[in-house]
Amino acid sequence: MDASSCSPSGAALPTTRLLPIRTQRSAVAEWTTTDYSATAAAAEEEPLSPTARLMETIHIIVTVGLGCPVNLPVFSAGIAAQLARYPRFRSIQVTDGSKGPRWARTAVNVDDHMIVPTLHPVAVEADPDRALEDYVASLYTLPMDRSRPLWEFHFLDFPTSEAASTAVIRLHHSLGGGMSLITLLLASARSVADPTRLPAMPEQPARTGAIYVPRRRQPPAAGVLAAFVTWIWSYLVLVWNTMVDFAIFAVTIVFRRDLHTLFKRVDGDVTSNRSRRFVHRSLSLDDVKLIKNVMNCTVNDVLVGATSAALSRYYFRKSGSSKASKLCLRSVLPVNTRPTTSLQTYVDMIESGKSNDVAWGNQLGYILLPFHLAMHNDPLAYVRKAKKIIDRKKSSLEVIFTCKMNAFFVKMFGMKVASFIYQRMFANTTFLFSNMVGPTEQIEFYGHPIIFIAPCSYGGPHALAVQYQSYDNTIKVILSVDDEVIPDYAQLLDDFTESFGRIKDASSRLSASIIKKE
Repeated sequence: MDASSCSPSGAALPTTRLLPIRTQRSAVAEWTTTDYSATAAAAEEEPLSPTARLMETIHIIVTVGLGCPVNLPVFSAGIAAQLARYPRFRSIQVTDGSKGPRWARTAVNVDDHMIVPTLHPVAVEADPDRALEDYVASLYTLPMDRSRPLWEFHFLDFPTSEAASTAVIRLHHSLGGGMSLITLLLASARSVADPTRLPAMPEQPARTGAIYVPRRRQPPAAGVLAAFVTWIWSYLVLVWNTMVDFAIFAVTIVFRRDLHTLFKRVDGDVTSNRSRRFVHRSLSLDDVKLIKNVMNCTVNDVLVGATSAALSRYYFRKSGSSKASKLCLRSVLPVNTRPTTSLQTYVDMIESGKSNDVAWGNQLGYILLPFHLAMHNDPLAYVRKAKKIIDRKKSSLEVIFTCKMNAFFVKMFGMKVASFIYQRMFANTTFLFSNMVGPTEQIEFYGHPIIFIAPCSYGGPHALAVQYQSYDNTIKVILSVDDEVIPDYAQLLDDFTESFGRIKDASSRLSASIIKKE
């Protein structure tokens, strides 16, 4: 297919052979490639983590809107210089011999990972947003070359409604979890306001282990019987909730399956080569914080409540079910179990030559998070319900159990049993849900201002994945959908916008009434 060809519908498609960038290498690029070759033989091999081995089919796509046209030589040289610091990004997966799957260092030609597709100019001019969407969707059908490190940068140097140009980053999920990969991106970025410093990140609660850990309370002073009973009770509740979640997880693996709905593939249909769409919409982070403050809850509570509202709007409109009925769907929520480490700490370790000490791999636990679909007259009812559910999940060690379980089953029973359990967890639930925190200010990437960041994933059995990503003063809602199951995915995205608007308006009215009473 040459550059002048197009699909019958006029949609923009990539050439059959994606064209790598061939630019004159800078001194940085030459040095980096030479350095890879010199260290490849001497570097020690590293085994794949159990989670990485279970993610054989999972890939991550990050669409990054840029505020200026792409400067390919600068971008290529910057990526080459940065890659020298990350062993995982100059390694390939090796499975030969008696050893298990492992990472092995290899020489890297950065140009092989820089891709510029040729799109039909008429289609791009007619609808650049659709041309971009079609191209990103096409990546789902194109396998990655496993003889090279599993990452790619795709550059689409034409303006859309949101950005002057776009970079699409595709990576295999075995390279790392969401936290480590976003840290990689941010460690390479700088603040637009002050290019000498790293991006400003929101303050995160300090922790040394999994996010869902009981607060370490000191027993109250002797004689305070009620307080002592409360202290003991909190741990009894923790144990009980963990046992219940363990039981629910077990029966989900064995036989409990979500009802088939508009969001789910036909039972047993986990075809991996179906079409996929990746779409996103920007929301105001200030509006989300307004709802959070009025409802006295967290940002996660707001996002879960708004997601329930959006899925409810779509489901009851499409299915024709009675609006008095209710339905419960379950999502899989991946949770990073690594200790919280600041961005500056990661960069300091890299700069000091200790990049091997940076935890880039996957160390994930999972939560089965229920979403209740119903049509409420009060939009804030969705947020109240979400807060109740999340507060309950915070008092459970479910995420630690699922993380340890992955490693245990891989070690004791091998990959086949562990993979079966992993696949059953996804196949018996309805969708994937996640939320990631980004910089609180605008950043630049090798001299290119970043307008938005929209990560998502594909390769699992779910027909729907909902991802949130905050950046500057916005928050992106990103949908990864099987468009054979959800053909009107644009309408579903509109339902998210409408639901957030209704919840925000209701919060504003509630806030105004509280102020008036005072």
